[in-house]
Amino acid sequence: MARVLIVDDSPTEAHKLTTVLEKHGHEVMAVSSGESGLEMARQQRPDIILMDIVMPGLNGFQATRQLSKSAATSSIPIVIVSSKDQETDRVWGMRQGARAYLTKPVAESQLLHTLKEVLA
Repeated sequence: MARVLIVDDSPTEAHKLTTVLEKHGHEVMAVSSGESGLEMARQQRPDIILMDIVMPGLNGFQATRQLSKSAATSSIPIVIVSSKDQETDRVWGMRQGARAYLTKPVAESQLLHTLKEVLA
């Protein structure tokens, strides 16, 4: 199973994602800021990162760009999970280096399917 890093400033959203992932055997780490996400990704080398966009400080687009450009973390796939559902947000997220973009609330089946696809 995968080691998943959740970067989301909403404790409710992080808990929902954690519950689904752990139920399916994944190991989950969660942090609440873009800065913490960068640090945790460098230290723990997760298999995949689920990244929120709207966070104080370093937002998800900025964190995704930094992780994608860094030699130490560029191989870790990032899936943006956001309430922002505009096509421009989706396009911008993919340009920053995300491999997929999911809109909250995410259905359990959609989350698991995307994880499987991105990790394949």
